[in-house]
Amino acid sequence: MPEDFNQKVIEEFRANRGRVGGYFEGARLLLLTTTGARSGKRHTVPLGYLPDGDRVLVIGSAGGAPRHPAWFHNLVADPRATVEDGVFTYEAQAEVLAGEERDRVFARAVEFDPGWGEYQARTTRVLPVVALKQVGGGPPAFGSWAEAVKGVHEAFRRELSLIREEITRSGPGLGAQLRINCLTLCQGLRNHHTGEDVALFPFIADRYPEVKPVLDRLALEHERIAALLADLHRVTSEGDTGPEALRVEVERLAGELERHLAYEEEQLVPLLEVG
Repeated sequence: MPEDFNQKVIEEFRANRGRVGGYFEGARLLLLTTTGARSGKRHTVPLGYLPDGDRVLVIGSAGGAPRHPAWFHNLVADPRATVEDGVFTYEAQAEVLAGEERDRVFARAVEFDPGWGEYQARTTRVLPVVALKQVGGGPPAFGSWAEAVKGVHEAFRRELSLIREEITRSGPGLGAQLRINCLTLCQGLRNHHTGEDVALFPFIADRYPEVKPVLDRLALEHERIAALLADLHRVTSEGDTGPEALRVEVERLAGELERHLAYEEEQLVPLLEVG
C-alpha cells in the first residue's frame, strides 16, 4: 500500500488504542516495525494478523502482488522486530513458516477469510506466513496506569465483539481459526487476571487499605470468570461443537466480564489516576 496511506493508518492506530476506520475497520490489526535489509532504517507497516496462542501470524500477501512485501525481506535479513498491538509494544522474533506447517496455517487462514485465497490466486509466488513471538516485554502504550487498565479492558471488549461477529458468519460448523481465536482470548484473560491478582491489587491494597472490600469482590469475580473461561475452553475444544453452543458460552462470559470490567473501572481507575 502507498506510504501516505500507511502513515495515516499508523497515526490513527496510535491515537485510538489500535482502533482504525476505513479499509482496516473491524480487523485485527498490528503495527510491525522492521529493520531495512538494505538501508538499515526502521520501517513500520500496518498488518492484519491471526491469533495463534502465544504468537501472532502475518501473511505476506501484498494484495497478490508478484513480489513479496518489503517487510518480509526485512524479516528474512533480521528476524527481530517490534510489534504494537494497540495496548502493548514489545519485541518479537519472526519465524517464516515452511512446509506442512505453512500450508496448514494458510489453509486455516483461507477457511477463516477467503480473501487470502483470492490474493494467492493473483500471483505465482507462494504467500509467506510469518509467526511473531514475543521475546521482550514492553510498557503499555499509555501515559498512566489508569489509561493502561482502560486500554486493556477495551482490547478485551473489542476481541469479544469480533468473536461474536465471527460466530455469526461461521455457518453450520466452527472453523479452526475461530476456535483458536476463542482459546487465545481465554488465555489472555487468564493472564490478565493473574497479573491483577499478584501485582495490581496488592499495590492498590497497600496504598488504599479502605478499598479492601472492592478488591475482595473483584477477586471473587475473577474466580467466577475463570469458571466461565473453563467452560468456554471445553466447548471450543470439543470437535462436534456448533456455533449456537459456542455462542451461549461466549454470551455468558461477555455478560459477566462486562459487569466486572465496568465495576473495576468505576472503583479503581480514579485511584490509579491519583497515583
